[in-house]
Amino acid sequence: MRKYILLLLFLFLKTQPISAQLTVAKEQYSHRDSLQGGLRTERSCFDVQRYDLNIKINIDQKSIIGYNDITFKVVNHTSKIQIDLFENMKIDSILYDNQKLNYKRDEIATFIYFPNTLPKGSTQKIRFYYSGNPKVAKRAPWDGGFTFTHDLNNKPWVAVSCQGFGASSWYPVKDSQSDEPNLGASIKVAVPNGLMNISNGRFLGNEDLKNGYTRWDWEVKNPINTYDITVNIGDYVLIEDHHKGLDLKYYVLRNNESKARKHFEEVKPMLDCFQSKFGEYPFKEDSYKLVESPYLGMEHQSAIAYGNQYKKGYQGKDLSGTGIGLLFDYITIHETGHEWFGNSITSKDIADMWIHEAFTMYSEIVFIECLYGYEKALEYCKGLRMNIAHDRPMIGDFGVNKEGSGDIYYKGANMLNTLRHVIGIDKWWDILLNFSKKYKKQIIEGKTVIDFFNKESKKNLTPIFNQYLKYTTIPLLEIQKKDRTFEIRWVTEEPNFKMPIELFIKNKKQTILVSNNWQTIPFDINKISDIQPNENAFYIKYNPKN
Repeated sequence: MRKYILLLLFLFLKTQPISAQLTVAKEQYSHRDSLQGGLRTERSCFDVQRYDLNIKINIDQKSIIGYNDITFKVVNHTSKIQIDLFENMKIDSILYDNQKLNYKRDEIATFIYFPNTLPKGSTQKIRFYYSGNPKVAKRAPWDGGFTFTHDLNNKPWVAVSCQGFGASSWYPVKDSQSDEPNLGASIKVAVPNGLMNISNGRFLGNEDLKNGYTRWDWEVKNPINTYDITVNIGDYVLIEDHHKGLDLKYYVLRNNESKARKHFEEVKPMLDCFQSKFGEYPFKEDSYKLVESPYLGMEHQSAIAYGNQYKKGYQGKDLSGTGIGLLFDYITIHETGHEWFGNSITSKDIADMWIHEAFTMYSEIVFIECLYGYEKALEYCKGLRMNIAHDRPMIGDFGVNKEGSGDIYYKGANMLNTLRHVIGIDKWWDILLNFSKKYKKQIIEGKTVIDFFNKESKKNLTPIFNQYLKYTTIPLLEIQKKDRTFEIRWVTEEPNFKMPIELFIKNKKQTILVSNNWQTIPFDINKISDIQPNENAFYIKYNPKN
């Protein structure tokens, strides 16, 4: 989800010089950051198999009470594991074989002690009872927590968003992207009578608990990111549809049913496009759902939070400044793209969140090309550059729950568009499709992505990835006149940088492989103005030396 769209800030930042390396102060991290982002022994010793969440949400008190059954496989012999729950939430008890376990809280982490060593390879289960008032988001989804509000009919409307902030803000969990429940999850949420709760996966049914609450039961068949597990409480109506074997379900507020039916017509052509380029929708067993939310949106797997108010663009604005961004609903397209990139293919550490956001932002460009053609896709992609801040590297710091720059969106998409033209347009689509299929429902690292694209393209793309990911600058193309010839080179922080560039020489397209060393341009050129690099296809800075 877009966590960095602060347009006024970007309008300021974009005035910073692109070619100059910006000084980035090294951040200081706390013990809590390491507990939340690290993979200490107490986390790596077990592999979560399943979560079974059973809770009641008291809307008036803004509170949660219930439990989470956590089934896990022991990877290494251990008598101690780490489960996470925010400090403001209360632990009522933790049961194992119907006996209470001892535990010690250390900020976000709960270290749980077993009476005996758990043998490697065994499957275990604990029941974690808890209660309390989860954090309330001040500006969801940019800050995490619950949103408690009302719809136009004054009915309660409640939802949660916690990407980056932590799923442990509202339920006990191994709060790391490195471990998804292999066997899925069940989500049972009791809410006041007259309201519905919509969560991930398939609806199993509801039960009147005879105490003023009805429990809504959902089942997820696929592995799922912990921050994707969600609740959406409101006076919803269901719009059902089907498309080529996939169930489509839209849960919208009662007053918006007719508006939603028309607005979501773009879902089918979007799915056709994405499935042709990225492969089959990854979570067919759990259906495809859009759920109207009181905040802008979030890629909650098989229950995408939608809050764009049935407008085109991003809240009615075009992030590219070209007009093309108003041809589609940004939230529908972007958050659905995350089903392939982020939900299916997941980064092990959020420091590599560029894997999620670069590919998902690029999926918008793919959608535009599918429906409106290559030239409009290029124009939109180039237009997004006005939002790039060049403030920090796109790769964050590992082991401390720290993402890289917000440039993982716009700069990340432009990096991929550049790589497409480096590799070759036709071959690119095969590689992208194979990437989506090979790592479907897997947790990977940035190196995995780079190695795959190197192998499939039969090119050394590592220096190109590194320049865009690890530095705040982009490749600077320099051309100068030398005696009776013209010379060309790249200026980059990344050493031994080589990348082909398309040049228009007297309006004829030519391609040349360029390095950091000056080399003669082997084309017929009379003056430097005869040369123009293809800056639509390649995200670079150009400096002709007259």
